Amino acid sequence: MRSIEAHAERRADGALELAWCLRGDMARLLIPEPGTPECTDGLWEHSCFEAFVGVVGDAAYREFNFSPSGQWASYAFANYRQREEGPVDFSPPKIVARRFAGRLEMEAVIASADLPPMAAKARLQMALAAVVEAADTVDGCHSYWALQHPAARPDFHHRDGFTLELPPPSSSSPSTPA
Repeated sequence: MRSIEAHAERRADGALELAWCLRGDMARLLIPEPGTPECTDGLWEHSCFEAFVGVVGDAAYREFNFSPSGQWASYAFANYRQREEGPVDFSPPKIVARRFAGRLEMEAVIASADLPPMAAKARLQMALAAVVEAADTVDGCHSYWALQHPAARPDFHHRDGFTLELPPPSSSSPSTPA
């Protein structure tokens, strides 16, 4: 694998549009095949793309996982790796994955209602990441990609990795590259 590019944009309606482009030898990677779009735990054990979204100044955040298969997962955290108590209902994100020779493109749209409380009027703080599984190793080797790894070992939940900031929807720019 050569590189991953990530982009994030807040729409006027408050939804969050995300896009990743993974470039490399697709034959050497384990990319999940298209399947039934459904909420599925454990996506990070295979190739997937992730977004961690919080509000500046608030410890709570949301985790979103997107698989090229169309499967997805969403989690609400009150603090670092501490799940919120009680159920949180998330709507299915809109996911589009496209494979080409030498690249995989992934797009996801998260509804504004699925973002952290107060996100509609606040500045978002985000970590965009990817887990990529190799096909040509015996142990199923994974590589972990992020805008920033703030610790010695990859930890996408570490708040110091939430380095991308987006303004509230009313003042957002057309596109913010990561």
